[in-house]
Amino acid sequence: MTEYRVREATLDDVDVLVHHRLAMFSEMGVPFDVPVIRQLFRDWLLKHLPPGDYRAWVSVAPSGEVVAGAGITLIMWPPGPSAIESERIAFVYNVYTEPAHRTHGLARRLMDAVHAWCAANGVGAVALNAAPAARHLYETQGYREAPSPMMWKIP
Repeated sequence: MTEYRVREATLDDVDVLVHHRLAMFSEMGVPFDVPVIRQLFRDWLLKHLPPGDYRAWVSVAPSGEVVAGAGITLIMWPPGPSAIESERIAFVYNVYTEPAHRTHGLARRLMDAVHAWCAANGVGAVALNAAPAARHLYETQGYREAPSPMMWKIP
């Protein structure tokens, strides 16, 4: 595991971050228009990565290849009945490891980097949607299923 290193993503990583997102959806069996989502997410990253609206971390193999990644967006969060003591929460996206590099603890190390950044930057809570295959990882890191009444209206 020590031969892999974790670092913050840069604009040079945009293509691999796009690849990870598309591979994640494909492996989850989510139907989508690959060329459209590829371009939309690429454009989104180019807009949101430079100012830090979206932050990402990647795991680099000894070969120099980026083989895993994870990212967050920061969301303004108002005071309420939850015990969140911050005006911001982080929402995790795109946790993905290339199949040949799984079982090396890369997703855990990426999530550790996310948690460390959030703690150092006053982010009060971290939320995510867990794929069934990843639930155990997140549960061992202290995540719990929320009784969320979230609903969506998509015009």
